[in-house]
Amino acid sequence: MKIAFISDVHGNAVALEAVLEDIKKKNIEKICFLGDLCYRGPEPKKSLDLVRSLQADVIKGNADEWVVRGVNQGEVPDRALELMNKERDWIVSKLEPSDIDYLKNLPTDMSIEEQGVMIHAFHATPTNLFEVVNSNSEDNVLIEKLMTKNDSQIYIYAHIHKPYIRYINGKVILNIGSVGLPFDGVAKSSYGIITIEENGFSTSIERVHYDIEKVVEQYNDSEYPNAEMMIQVLKKASI
Repeated sequence: MKIAFISDVHGNAVALEAVLEDIKKKNIEKICFLGDLCYRGPEPKKSLDLVRSLQADVIKGNADEWVVRGVNQGEVPDRALELMNKERDWIVSKLEPSDIDYLKNLPTDMSIEEQGVMIHAFHATPTNLFEVVNSNSEDNVLIEKLMTKNDSQIYIYAHIHKPYIRYINGKVILNIGSVGLPFDGVAKSSYGIITIEENGFSTSIERVHYDIEKVVEQYNDSEYPNAEMMIQVLKKASI
């Protein structure tokens, strides 16, 4: 059994299509999305439609919550609040009311059991869409914040846009990074695969090339409210 975990598309449909094409080549049997589907990218509607067209399990991310109700004070630096809400308004203008309802009603975590292997997946932490838990956190922080379901063997999250794998007490923590806006300096999409077999399981992080220049053109052509900054983030794969 192979399960692909995808997150943080951020309206980058070009990157998502490249990842989905990569998945087709790898005999993936199940796809799961961990949120942040359409905010901050030039193709929010296409990205969301692609996700919704798949037989996939989907949960909510913080950026999906922002699309639904806007960015609140205290959730981002004060200097960025007005601009990020302008971006949000632009995103909403490209979506249908049914799309907003879809995002609003998404669950916030998922539990999967395959061949005796228990997986707990969520966007940022099991109880908070916004909290940042970095790869260099102490073991006790990761245990407290991420490993709340004691019966799971694998814990998967996204949000920080920097993929990594850690092992604690015989269990695995996997951050799958970002499809549309990686922040680890590698300008390629990132996603995770869990392979479950009779004798156990394995985890991997996959990196996929996509046409960045095409996305740059889309930002410019669409008159996205924050195009210049987003283009630089895209090219550098860093904030």
